[in-house]
Amino acid sequence: MLSATVSKQAGHWYVSVQVQVQQDHAAVPTTPTTPATHATAGPVVGVDLGLTTLATCSDGTVCANPRYLQRRLKTIKRQHRVVSRRRKGSQHRKKAVRKLGKLSRRLATQRADTLQQLTTRLATTKSVIVIEELHVADLLKNHHLAQAIADVGFSEFRRQLRYKAGWYGSRVVVASRWYPSSKMCSGCGWVDGDLTLADRLFRCRTPQQPECGQVLDRDLNAALNLATLAGSASERPNACGAGSAGRGRATPVQLAVRKQEPNTL
Repeated sequence: MLSATVSKQAGHWYVSVQVQVQQDHAAVPTTPTTPATHATAGPVVGVDLGLTTLATCSDGTVCANPRYLQRRLKTIKRQHRVVSRRRKGSQHRKKAVRKLGKLSRRLATQRADTLQQLTTRLATTKSVIVIEELHVADLLKNHHLAQAIADVGFSEFRRQLRYKAGWYGSRVVVASRWYPSSKMCSGCGWVDGDLTLADRLFRCRTPQQPECGQVLDRDLNAALNLATLAGSASERPNACGAGSAGRGRATPVQLAVRKQEPNTL
């Protein structure tokens, strides 16, 4: 054990213990939380993150977006008004602050639990997971979608997937943000430059191969395109600090660079 940190959140006390362990990937025990099929023997999957659905996988699996913040936004706003109306330093204000803290804590734990379950399932059942590099800071500049994007937790999803892939022996490939996963047909490779965020179906209208005519959900189409990058990724680390000195071991994250049209959610 290296250290222990005591913290308090909304009236709940926690002790966070930091320990150092050595894990052997070849001897991962089979437990209720670890499937019998090890990740290194699992299939390749492309994962497209979005707002309509939290994650769409190339194997057809869809993880719904629970939208925890949107479901409780009115209650949180109402409680904020209650806090602002209470006199500073009064017991009524402290009580209102505690109630608001409990609401925020419940929201954070629900969001974290959803991401933990999804990333653990991917890392333990897939050998290669291909995701897309999203510049969240730029996405948050869209004031119409900023709140919904922040509620999903794109960066937290990627962070959890990175370290869990190292635990279970799987590999994470990160596609370039310029790769047109949503705009490119997964059947023939035609790129639809006119595709907008409002178009939820991808319709292939390539004049070169009129027999293609593929029509499918845009998120599934993007996931299928990401899955094709599993074998074409370069071995250099990504730009988010992966593989940097001081980490203790090399990270399994790799970057697939193909400069194309900018992608949309």
